[in-house]
Amino acid sequence: MAEFNNPQQEPGMERRLLIVFALTFLVIMLFQPLLKKYGPQPPAPRPQSSQAAQNQALPPTQPPAQLSSQPATATGAGTEKGAGTSTPVMAASESETVIENDVYRIVFTNRGGRVKSWVLKDPRYTDDKGGQLELVNALAAEKYGYPLTLWTYDETLRNKLNSALYVASSISPTLPESARKDGAAAAPSEIKFVYSDGDVSVEKSFTFDRNSYVVGVKTAVHVKGAQVTAFPMWPAGFGDQASAAHYATSQVAYQYDGKVERLSTSSWTILPSIKVIGGSTIPGPFHWAAISEQYFAAVFLPQDAQNAAMVTLRGALEIPHNASDPNNKQQDKVDVYGIAVGSLKGATEERLYVGPKALADLQSVSIPGITGAPPDLRAVIDFGWLGLIARPLFLWLKWMHIHIVSNWGWAILLQTLVINLALLPLRLSQMKSMLKMQRVAPQIKQIQEKYKKYSLRDPKKAEMNTEISALYKKEGVNPAGGCLPLLIQMPFLFAYYRMLNVAMDLRHAPWLWVRDLSAPDPWHILPIAIIVTMVVMQRMTPQAGMDPSQQKMMNIMMPGMLGLMAWNLPAGLGLYWSAGQLIGIVQQSVMNRTSLGREMREMMEKRARKKEK
Repeated sequence: MAEFNNPQQEPGMERRLLIVFALTFLVIMLFQPLLKKYGPQPPAPRPQSSQAAQNQALPPTQPPAQLSSQPATATGAGTEKGAGTSTPVMAASESETVIENDVYRIVFTNRGGRVKSWVLKDPRYTDDKGGQLELVNALAAEKYGYPLTLWTYDETLRNKLNSALYVASSISPTLPESARKDGAAAAPSEIKFVYSDGDVSVEKSFTFDRNSYVVGVKTAVHVKGAQVTAFPMWPAGFGDQASAAHYATSQVAYQYDGKVERLSTSSWTILPSIKVIGGSTIPGPFHWAAISEQYFAAVFLPQDAQNAAMVTLRGALEIPHNASDPNNKQQDKVDVYGIAVGSLKGATEERLYVGPKALADLQSVSIPGITGAPPDLRAVIDFGWLGLIARPLFLWLKWMHIHIVSNWGWAILLQTLVINLALLPLRLSQMKSMLKMQRVAPQIKQIQEKYKKYSLRDPKKAEMNTEISALYKKEGVNPAGGCLPLLIQMPFLFAYYRMLNVAMDLRHAPWLWVRDLSAPDPWHILPIAIIVTMVVMQRMTPQAGMDPSQQKMMNIMMPGMLGLMAWNLPAGLGLYWSAGQLIGIVQQSVMNRTSLGREMREMMEKRARKKEK
């Protein structure tokens, strides 16, 4: 099955970007001797956790060890105490119940006691057409099940539970009928579904808050009086997934105390990840388990973390290659993912967060009993391996957006300016290091000429390195000093890339001609600006150990390599990158007019004239 990657860029973009930067660094360090010779003429896979390994060992269709059968106590379904059977309770026809609060509107159907629609009302979270966002993936749900259906290891029982007509009752509405919208039960409230056919009895209840994305979930299933394992599930993706690349951002994650495990669906990641295997059981303990995509998530928070378990779900769909073009009949085959989470011992009681992966909303959900990590859902957002930089960068950017400028694009420009001013001392240090390299270049050339006749395997060749090191020490030269600013700026660039890829606040955020800073620039103005500013910067920056003709070659190679990578990057990253280059040009122009800059220019021009002779 085809694998797709990040929604706003080509598959493998993050990995390729890392490789390009690494290669660029190697070019800077190693390409100069080759140019001189031939004239002008870039961690081992993480071991699976014990839980993940245990998961792989479980057969996908085999349930965990069943509890000993006990006679069921009386339930709302009319179970007779100790009888092992119950009075039939079922609805005569299908009906719907609407629950609406300040942040969502949920439509329940009594067929399966499931969710048919889950719409977010916040105007910040809209679909591509600017309307309210539907989180239920209708195409996937029709094929693989709707949210809050039940998972059981017995497929026949599962189908029965999710197609039966339950008796629904709404409890404790807080507003009078005249104050409700479209007949909706106002939150906080509770809705309860009950079903029994004499042998199988089911209870499902859901509770709601007025202004929270969290829903309380309780489920219990008995077959002939014995408790059976049945997990509530979010079975198949999200409603905003419209492209193959967007489906590929799906991720299963879970956390217990300070340990977070992520099961990625993508084969193009910097660090290898475990893929989601449909039907696999991952036993707890965990404080939360989530299925998420780039910007939204369904997160289950079990009441009993020690006895919680999760079943990973996987299916295939065919979607239009270009949904905006009805005449395009091409189809893409994609994977859809989901999870079912519940208790292995008795009935399931848990909370369910369904909403945006916005840091403020996730931090508002408390997790009692967690140790070694913040007691909330902030870890649902995957800031990646540079999270120590990416998360503070985002918090700083958000502060600027709130307190200084009200547009995310201008906030990015302001942050870029501050970062580059902070890096100015490093640019000066780089320039001094390059000047020292220029000064000792003739002496290094003499030493190299002296040992040119010896092969690389000859012991005498080691003496050349010793002499060069001694010269560096005497003159106070650090050969890597000129590359230090590049090495320091690279983590910021990668952190910005990751931040923009997961920052909910930048979704659909406009700036001038850019409609969405988290998507590629539609006119590719910013990628072109990156290429142009890099060419200008290369021409302005003296290159230690290079004559002008060699520098011209580098002026084409580096901007060309990195410009291709920038073509489909998020516009926010392109804005940060191109603005940083432009600020660098101004700084370099000023430094070139200092005595230090003039001395470097004169030395390069002098070397060039000697070579021409």
